[in-house]
Amino acid sequence: MKIGITCYPVAGGSGIVATELGQQLALRGHQVHFISYAIPFRLDQYQANVFYHGVETTAYPLFKYPPYAETLSSKMADVARSSKLDIFHVHYAIPHATCAFLAKQILASMGEHVPKVITTLHGTDITLVGSDPSFYDITRFSINTSDGITAVSKYLADETKTVFRIEKDIRVVHNFIDNSRFKPYTSQCRRGEFAEDGEALIAHISNFRPVKRTLDVIDTFDKINATIPSKLLMIGEGPDTVLARRQVQKRGLGNRVIFLGNQSRVEAMLPCTDLFLLPSEEESFGLAALEALACGVPVIGSSGTGLTEVIDEGVNGHLLPVGDTNAMARAGVALLSDASKLKQFKLAAAELALKKFSADRIVSQYEDYYHEVLNG
Repeated sequence: MKIGITCYPVAGGSGIVATELGQQLALRGHQVHFISYAIPFRLDQYQANVFYHGVETTAYPLFKYPPYAETLSSKMADVARSSKLDIFHVHYAIPHATCAFLAKQILASMGEHVPKVITTLHGTDITLVGSDPSFYDITRFSINTSDGITAVSKYLADETKTVFRIEKDIRVVHNFIDNSRFKPYTSQCRRGEFAEDGEALIAHISNFRPVKRTLDVIDTFDKINATIPSKLLMIGEGPDTVLARRQVQKRGLGNRVIFLGNQSRVEAMLPCTDLFLLPSEEESFGLAALEALACGVPVIGSSGTGLTEVIDEGVNGHLLPVGDTNAMARAGVALLSDASKLKQFKLAAAELALKKFSADRIVSQYEDYYHEVLNG
């Protein structure tokens, strides 16, 4: 198949999943065309069957903002026509599903072959952006005009149907990990670079948006560190980075917290760590948590979110109420202070990730869905 993938190219879950899906599809012999305003975050080396088409916008005095959606729609139509695409697979409803609809209209008006559109919903496009009244109608329209819809969790699929009154089928296809990269042991990992002997090493990865509650990460870590000497790796960048840094200095944790910024190869660091914190207000799935599990790292996260589909409570992690940093810290201390239990959790974490969320398993589900939509 010839597949066009449009995603946000930044270091967020939707862009990472879209990129790695494209790479996996290319390995299976499909021709994959990425269409975006920048090279996707993890598309960092040449690969056969993978092509990138940049979308450039021009600033005109008449426009307050560059007309990206229109330019993207035009580029998608151009790539579909020149590369004979079978499918537009767009990640995020706004604006990508909207642009796919416009691209289809352009192609139809020219008498060209029109690809099918599959929209994958990732989370904040629905739970935050999509529920904003000003985006509601266009989001609902863009979802309903897609030929196929997938969501990365049942939690998100149910939320989408409720919020947007969607009656069409939403296929649940979970996020996945490349188990050749994300595994418990790797020679790339140098624990001594981050923590001394006898110290626990804790990690957090996110885009540092308010919904990720990075201040709760620091608060939880501070309470764990008061009992068990620890170091914290903060991986990522975003709006709350400055607040997080200020909080670290305010609490006198400057020599305990290491800010690493965005990292394209987190699998080189995660296997070194003992615990992963993800106390988000909202998680549609929790790709960062899954990557931690695959590296044999137990997760402490928020209950009542999509993390319930990733974390087995009391087996490979703990899920606790949003904002309850005391409970999260107690769970962390209990785990880190019991070497036997920690080892048991680590083994269970890697086992579940490999069994339920391997690339081989999930990418095959996408392939089957592509064929179903094409033949529908």
